[in-house]
Amino acid sequence: MDIRFDPGGNVTVFGGTHSHGQGHATVFAQLVLADEINRATPKAQSALLEAMEERQVTIDGVSHPLSGQFAVFATQNPVEFEGTYPLPEAELDRFLLKIRLDYPDAAAQEEEAILLRHHTGFDPRQVDALDVEALDAGQLAAARRQVSAVTVEPALLAYVAAIARRTREWPSVSLGISPRGSVHLLHVAKALAALSGRDYLVPDDVKRAAPAVFRHRLILEAAAELDAVTPDQVVADVLAAVDVPK
Repeated sequence: MDIRFDPGGNVTVFGGTHSHGQGHATVFAQLVLADEINRATPKAQSALLEAMEERQVTIDGVSHPLSGQFAVFATQNPVEFEGTYPLPEAELDRFLLKIRLDYPDAAAQEEEAILLRHHTGFDPRQVDALDVEALDAGQLAAARRQVSAVTVEPALLAYVAAIARRTREWPSVSLGISPRGSVHLLHVAKALAALSGRDYLVPDDVKRAAPAVFRHRLILEAAAELDAVTPDQVVADVLAAVDVPK
């Protein structure tokens, strides 16, 4: 399901009143793409927060549970500020990852490959024509079990906790990583271990996961932002400062 936001966005997309006369909100889907989420009004953001945190939607005062596979993927306009509303920290903390998409890699000739695909008839709007195989619920459940089965030694649990605590003490950080953030770091690190074909966690899994899990959660001091310090730089410095378990 694709939801596009604008400053006059209608909160009934997520809840409040019946949608399309069906008695169901648009958010009733397994995968929801929230396009330019920072254009959503605070009221719409609050409704999305309920769906993400409570796994339910309230319609006409009645709560309806969401699918066990429910997930939100959101894009954010990083350039324009007019007509945008910064997401509150409480909502940002609900997102597992923040992935940065840079320009195509010149060395790998990625942009040339994009041009060639479009030249030969590729249309990104024709989703059905993409060579992508859907993942069924059974495969997703099996993948989740595989991640849950990854072994984590006590020393690595202490390592994850130490990294989160250090961010809360870091001089250039106004708001460090919450306990939810450290839990998300552990989950993503375990997923990376499973994707690497291992059933046990290693410190490098934690290091690989930390930037994407932390960059949207760290709130920097104003002085650090004026000095052009980035959350990714802080994450790198914190990882370098925390002793790695042997």
